[in-house]
Amino acid sequence: MKKWTLEMKAFSDLRPKDERCPEFDVRKVELPFPELNRFLHRIVGGPWRWGGRESWGEKEWRDYADRDELETWIAYVSGTPAGYYEIEKQEDGSVRMLCFGLRKAFIGKGYGGYFLTHAVRRCWEIGANRVWLSTCTRDHPNALRNYQARGFRIVTEQEFPD
Repeated sequence: MKKWTLEMKAFSDLRPKDERCPEFDVRKVELPFPELNRFLHRIVGGPWRWGGRESWGEKEWRDYADRDELETWIAYVSGTPAGYYEIEKQEDGSVRMLCFGLRKAFIGKGYGGYFLTHAVRRCWEIGANRVWLSTCTRDHPNALRNYQARGFRIVTEQEFPD
């Protein structure tokens, strides 16, 4: 398995995809809702084996979701949850995209680039001095390509046994 860390160092590096889809809407989760974060992580990340949270209980999810530095945003298509992202302000002034993805039923319909553009813009809006994320070969085959198409650059690449 390969793992990459990607970054964007300036807002001007963003190569947006701004095609408007009237049925596509993105909304911020305004009140901490740990059960929602857990649900989204499972339905979006489960098929791609997003790891690290499988053993979390109610307390871990509550502690995670109820933090000022974390934002959760949900994409809806015709009112149906289609995907989500989580971004987190870091102590060094950067913003890390912790999770980003669409449910399988909504992949390949042209929403990914637009949704990622929304996420990156939001990172810069909240004062990022750098936006970064990690992905790996377990993620959707188009994930790395989408990140790079929006202007992210690979800063590290690591190989791990599967």
